[in-house]
Amino acid sequence: MNGLAVLEATLYCRRDMEGVELHHFDGGLVAVFTTRCPGKQTPNEDSAGIITIDDRSGVFIVADGLGGARSEELASGTVVEALRASIEQSTRDNGMLRTEILDGIETGNRLICETGIGAATILAVVEVHGRTVRPFHVGDSMILVVGQRGKIKLQTVSHSPVGFAVEAGMLDENDALHHQDRHLFSNVVGIQEIRIEIGSVLNLAPRDTLLLASDGLLDNLHLEEIVDRIRIGPLDQALGRLVKDSLQRMIHSAGGQPSKPDDLTVIAFRPAISRANSSRL
Repeated sequence: MNGLAVLEATLYCRRDMEGVELHHFDGGLVAVFTTRCPGKQTPNEDSAGIITIDDRSGVFIVADGLGGARSEELASGTVVEALRASIEQSTRDNGMLRTEILDGIETGNRLICETGIGAATILAVVEVHGRTVRPFHVGDSMILVVGQRGKIKLQTVSHSPVGFAVEAGMLDENDALHHQDRHLFSNVVGIQEIRIEIGSVLNLAPRDTLLLASDGLLDNLHLEEIVDRIRIGPLDQALGRLVKDSLQRMIHSAGGQPSKPDDLTVIAFRPAISRANSSRL
């Protein structure tokens, strides 16, 4: 076998979408949205990817090019493309793709470093096999799994001093949104000493929602606001609420609410619900 039977690889680079796009995946749904910051003249620095391997397996990717560096969109696009190539070149026909994902990230990191222009990106990747998911991340893009009743079952820890302070209980989530050091990073794709964090395998329950998001979401909505909007309703409508409220918050905010204009990229996934599970819910 020369490689995996990749059914479809949809990459979103330098895109400005007007609405949420839906994809079918193993009977469930994947929703994606990406756009540049409101009023911004330069390209969208975020990139994303939805790679469908077979009827039950795939990889979701969100890469957030770092503002302030040069050619941010080049960095995010490079790592997304490197992941696609690594997965397509794999000789496996079943099982988890841990090695292929790590190889893709490391290749993307090498290519970015070789440009020598100081480009870098944050990265969130989730491997999906049916209802089984495994997260990989570098930096502060968020991977979140939320139950229908609002229980947070998975939340990645930001690779930053503020993120580690929140995880240690030394700083409140809401206070972290306004912290002056919120965007000091300790880990990115585009440096020699990159550290890839691999999460544990998690089995999604019926009606769980998986979310990957760039800073454009995380800097403009509180965590509880994100959870409330994404957990219920049709997936495209739930993601649409997140997008609308995030973009509105970027433009204007009142009452001390967070407001930080930025490029915005989100991917959400819900597994299919069997008739047996549906009848019990």
